[in-house]
Amino acid sequence: ISISLTTQNHRISGLEGTSEGHLVQQFPTKSSQPGPFDAPSVIIYGITWLICLFGLVGNGIVLWFLSFHIKRNPFTVYILNLAVSDTFFLLCSTAYLIICVVKYPFCMHTVFIYIFLVFNMLDLLTYSTSLYLLTAISIERCLSVLYPFWYRCHRPQHLSAIVCALLWALSMLLCCPVGVFCLSPPYEYCFISFLPSCFLNVLIFAPIMVLSSLTLFIKVRHSSQQHQPGKLYAVILLTVLFFLLFTVPQSVQIFLLYHKKCDYSEIFHMLSSASSGINPFIYFLAGSYGKRQFFGSIKVTLQRIFEEKTDSREDRETTSAEPMNTVT
Repeated sequence: ISISLTTQNHRISGLEGTSEGHLVQQFPTKSSQPGPFDAPSVIIYGITWLICLFGLVGNGIVLWFLSFHIKRNPFTVYILNLAVSDTFFLLCSTAYLIICVVKYPFCMHTVFIYIFLVFNMLDLLTYSTSLYLLTAISIERCLSVLYPFWYRCHRPQHLSAIVCALLWALSMLLCCPVGVFCLSPPYEYCFISFLPSCFLNVLIFAPIMVLSSLTLFIKVRHSSQQHQPGKLYAVILLTVLFFLLFTVPQSVQIFLLYHKKCDYSEIFHMLSSASSGINPFIYFLAGSYGKRQFFGSIKVTLQRIFEEKTDSREDRETTSAEPMNTVT
């Protein structure tokens, strides 16, 4: 299934190449006929569907245990919201695949075009929310390592919940222009409506996430010479790393599509789905690492990470700093 950014005979052709999650593909008009069977695309669709299936199962397990069986702490609040965002993204990806399969038999039904655009907007919402949540996680853990005493004394009790609510609200606010200009005619401002979210994602949140993650990595790497770094830090760094590896290629492709330098490939859609489906497996592998019983209880495995004493280093530095403050 191909995309042509130069085709102008479709009234929503200006929507192509606008979403950072899935790009809006051009639906056939009433006069067009279904194309031949595309085996490579069907294979990619099948692999992507399996990724979505396993990702939904994994994120569902994480949601269940974090909601009902694992003690809530500031970090699990972020992970819970991230799992919700990833689950929503995978559901949208599954719907995307279904629409791609049935769009040729129903190519004359304009309702499928509208549904397709709605799912693209939802994909942008969940992608942006995941990026914002990972940025918040990286910043908070970086502050806890760099300024442990200040962090423990000045951090508000319900900061995680407040930050998550604000980030969800920000993502929804940035998707409002997309809903206004892309879901109803005229469509000439549809691409422009994506620019605020793209600007915020690429030029602000992504660099901050990378910088804070690098700082956290260097600090944890240095501290590992004295003691073993916690698994939680490894989980954060691996999650950020895979998110960048799987989503940056599609962001680059969007830029090239806009400048008509390449054609759309479903491989990048598959990678975007993998970025949302891989997180539960990172949690499980990190929690099982170094244990004799590798495939143990899922609850115990997740507890090793999310109930880990991640502030042990901060506690030591705080304890050593308290006598000095008492003397002064």
